[in-house]
Parts: sequence; C-alpha cells; structure tokens
Amino acid sequence: MTLREKVNDVKRRLASRFSAEEAEAMARVIFDHLLDYSPVDIVIHASREITDYTCQRADSIVGRVLADEPLQYVIGEARFYGCRLKVTPDVLIPRPETEELVDIIIDRHRDATDLRVLDIATGSGCIAVALARNLRFPSVEALDISAKALNIAKENAKSLKANVAFRQSDILALPTAHDEYDIIVSNPPYVLESERANMAANVLLHEPAIALFVPDSDPLRFYRPIIDFSAEALKKGGCLYLEINPLCAKELRRSAEQAGFRNVEIIKDMARHDRFLTARK
Repeated sequence: MTLREKVNDVKRRLASRFSAEEAEAMARVIFDHLLDYSPVDIVIHASREITDYTCQRADSIVGRVLADEPLQYVIGEARFYGCRLKVTPDVLIPRPETEELVDIIIDRHRDATDLRVLDIATGSGCIAVALARNLRFPSVEALDISAKALNIAKENAKSLKANVAFRQSDILALPTAHDEYDIIVSNPPYVLESERANMAANVLLHEPAIALFVPDSDPLRFYRPIIDFSAEALKKGGCLYLEINPLCAKELRRSAEQAGFRNVEIIKDMARHDRFLTARK
C-alpha cells in the first residue's frame, strides 16, 4: 500500500466520527508520529510503499481513537509551543488556548532578563517548560499536587533541556512567600461540574478529573488562594496571568481588584471567549 492510500484510509475512517478538518489534522499527527513526516513530506513521498507494520500501527491508533481514547494519549505525546511533550492520563492534554496564554506572557516580557517565574498547577509542565525555553535567562519554578503529574513534567523539562525546579504543593495550602516572583501564572481546574454534559467522551473518560472540575457552588475554589498568594508573593510591579472559565470572568476581575491588583484585564482567546486574566501588583 502506498503512503497516499494509507493516509486517505486513515482520514476516511476518522471522518466517520470527526469532522473532515479534525480527521485531516489527526492524520497529520499520526504519520508525523509513525514516520516523522511533515505534511510536505507526505506529499513528496505519497507514492512510496509503506510496510505492513506501519499500516498495522496506524490501524491500531485509529481504532483506539474511534473508541474514544484521546489521540495524544494513544501516541504518548502532544505538541505544545513547538515542542513534543510526553502526556499520559496523569496529566491534561495541553490546549491551544494555553499556548495563547504563553504567547501573552512572552510578548509582554520578551525584553526582560532574569525573571523569577512560578507556574501553579503545572500538570505536564507545558507552561513552565515553554517559558523556560523562550524567556531570557529566567528562573522558573512549578508546583502541582500530583506526584505522577510532576514526574511527567520533570521528564518533559529534562528531554527539552528546560531548567525548571518542580515542587509538590496543594493550591489550597500554598507556602508563604513575600516579594519573590516577577511572574506568577496558573491554569488551574476551572470547568464547572454542570458543564460535564457538554464535554466530549474522550475527555470525560480519560483526562484526570482532578485537573478539570470545580463544584458549581464554588467556581473560584482554586483562583481565590492563587490570587491571595500572588498578592503577597509577587514583587511590586510583578504580573499575574490566569487561564479562566469565561463564565467566571467578571467575578475573577472583582477578586483580583479586591486583592489590590491594578491593571486587571480580561483577554479573549481566538474563539472570542473571555479566557485570560492579567493583573499587576
């Protein structure tokens, strides 16, 4: 079978469950994983005969994806900010919105050097690793409550040669700190329990609920301690960056302002949803 024939077969099977655009994107990821081929490589080598082993591996991946297993967990990696990150069901799969958050931070601090950065609820380490690799000589720390998640994050930092110090810590019991950091960033759990009904099966069945959900009765459960901690731990002029639930944007703005932050701003993501809060101490 030629590469072109197998790629088309994979796209056809995936299109039985997903949109044509999603099927196309997933096929690109699958053959990048299997053959280390870019979309251009696939076109160039379209007539190449591929092995039965490669076909079998592609079929196995597609079968698992059609059974509601996230593609990133099937292949064991996700792309984030130009890097390949290891991911397992112990960590959330990094989202494009979180790349937008990293973009905001790097754009605002691209000329600064030796910044002290703290990433709270680091998960796979995606934010911490991206900032360590793209800011100018930063000192980056990252916290998570999950020892398993921290192991994955440490592997990602090591494989990508990112200098990040990881510590196990609960958001609800953050250590005391005063005037230590230039930047604090967090993408904590923020999906309301009532939003479960609208979520895809592959997310609900496989991604860690502890990293996703908060009770409807307490949607700011993790944001309040992060904001209060940051009000003390940031240096004067230091910046707080949060990925947020659009449903809670107004309440989060009030919380940040009440904690003494200024220049509090809600920024929309590419889909025009209120997705990020930025503030200055």
